[in-house]
Amino acid sequence: MPKKKILIFGGSGFLGNALYKELNSYYNTFATFCKDNLSLEKNQKFYPFDFEQDPVSILLENIKPDIIISAVRGNFTSQIHFHNELVSWVYKNDCKIIFLSSANVFDRFTNYPSYEYDKTLSESIYGHFKIKIENALMRLPANKYVIARVPMIYGHGSERIQEIKTLHHLKLPIEIFPNVITNATTVSRFTQQIHYLINRNKKGIFHLGSKDLTHHSDLIEEICTTLKLTNPIFKKVFDSNDDRYLAILPKDNQLPKYLQFTIDDVVKESLKV
Repeated sequence: MPKKKILIFGGSGFLGNALYKELNSYYNTFATFCKDNLSLEKNQKFYPFDFEQDPVSILLENIKPDIIISAVRGNFTSQIHFHNELVSWVYKNDCKIIFLSSANVFDRFTNYPSYEYDKTLSESIYGHFKIKIENALMRLPANKYVIARVPMIYGHGSERIQEIKTLHHLKLPIEIFPNVITNATTVSRFTQQIHYLINRNKKGIFHLGSKDLTHHSDLIEEICTTLKLTNPIFKKVFDSNDDRYLAILPKDNQLPKYLQFTIDDVVKESLKV
């Protein structure tokens, strides 16, 4: 039986590249890269592609993927147009799309964590943009899409960990939100979970974060302690008078126990090499 053919849009980005490394040994995996990223030009599984300028249909017809993973970043308006093109192609072909969404689709709700099939509502531009793409995907037949909502991503090599280290090195304040209750993940946990969703041919909406919650300030302070950053400077940001939740938890689509993890695991993985 031939391997599933997977195409990752945004394969030169942090998450897209991590997914490529996770999936490439198990599937016939292709990815796109920004045209100015010359380091990937010689990799024959990577294609130069600019979703703001290049027609996506040519690449899709050339590769004919069984699964599309969208991990692109860039202009929000252009992304919405690009994803509408992907949805149209997926609808007409034997293909499934996995879209990497965000906890921010719920950032208007503040009193409780959000579950997979709760109504989305956002007050941020970023959250609104993710909701528009989610809504476009949900017009597809149910077996043709996965919406993978992801909380803040930490762990070794992540942009957030790098930012914490850089700010500490420059003796600049690290922002913490004492009133925000959240969960989190790491890139290694995230890629394992996406691999599972592909392997088991899952469909629908999944929340891919830690199974427990913490205050954002506690999380960052614990990460700094784990990284042995001496005397970090914290800037407390209070965006509300009361605790508010920006957290996504699974209820209808639980993953198996071996793929579940805790905030403590996230903190420990910030130190991994």
